[in-house]
Amino acid sequence: MYLRQLCLFGLAAVLISSATVENLNVKIHEYEVPTAKSRPHDPAVAPDGSLWYTGQGANKLGRLDPKTGEFKEYPLKTPNSGPHGLVADKDGDIWFTAISAGYVGKLNPQTGEVAEYRPDEGARIDPHTPVFDQNGILWFTNEETNYIGRLDPKTGKMSLTQVPTAHAVPYGIVILPNGTPFFCDFGANKLGSIDPSTMKIQEFVLPAASARPRRIALAPDGTIYYSDYARGYLGHFDPSAGRLLKEWPSPGGSDSEPYGIAITNDGEVWYSESGVKPNTLVRFDPKSESFGTMPIPSGGGVVRNMVATRDRRLYLACSGVNKVAVVELNSP
Repeated sequence: MYLRQLCLFGLAAVLISSATVENLNVKIHEYEVPTAKSRPHDPAVAPDGSLWYTGQGANKLGRLDPKTGEFKEYPLKTPNSGPHGLVADKDGDIWFTAISAGYVGKLNPQTGEVAEYRPDEGARIDPHTPVFDQNGILWFTNEETNYIGRLDPKTGKMSLTQVPTAHAVPYGIVILPNGTPFFCDFGANKLGSIDPSTMKIQEFVLPAASARPRRIALAPDGTIYYSDYARGYLGHFDPSAGRLLKEWPSPGGSDSEPYGIAITNDGEVWYSESGVKPNTLVRFDPKSESFGTMPIPSGGGVVRNMVATRDRRLYLACSGVNKVAVVELNSP
């Protein structure tokens, strides 16, 4: 009986709601992308500060110069590639996942040349979200084929490892300060880590059986925050201890569908509620455990992902309204 009470108390300790929700006052600049029905899926920030995005419906990658508002688009050589996630390397090349055509690509923005990488063994993959580790190795999730992938850009060699949970739907991924890839299982109530040397996966079960973590972001202290899409929660997890620290109901409620998420250098957590119409931009302050919200002017059309820049801006992909957005967080 005592153990049962202790477990219930422990679970209750992490289900903490916030009574404080303020109205945000930040500037959101939205830009219509050049090609109609592009369905901008993910954004990325390049070393020069430009905003890149995947035009999933247009089979293109796009670049926005936030200083001038000018766009440039880059068509992909393989039809119906379905560009999904993307990330820039230190040299400014853009790496992307082609979820429909089953390859990882690299775009040289200077020449427009695209290189494609596939598994040596001919395995079917559906690359989803890419991220570079501290050694320049590209890691990526595979949504339906249930793999975590590893690509060495120097050799072009790709390695795959299966997630232990069937139909786990590995989705968002980050690299911890110690170089360990850490990801979420959108098809289960689990998070996972992968040993970068052995590619062995360890999964961590979240307390709520109905939890479905979709995107994750790395905090300055090495912990992670994730958007629980199914339950309408924001979660805080400590990878070093392998345990949930706390979770909070999102201001929009149980049907708010938190999705794209990013964390600024000062530790503020930002995410979008895709189930709220119009979509909202949400700020969570970990110090005061308070929330602030603001509607996205265009409605958002589902903000599937976002990234934070070093100078306290957010880049958003507003997929359903064919726009990308720049959020100025230092607005008075």
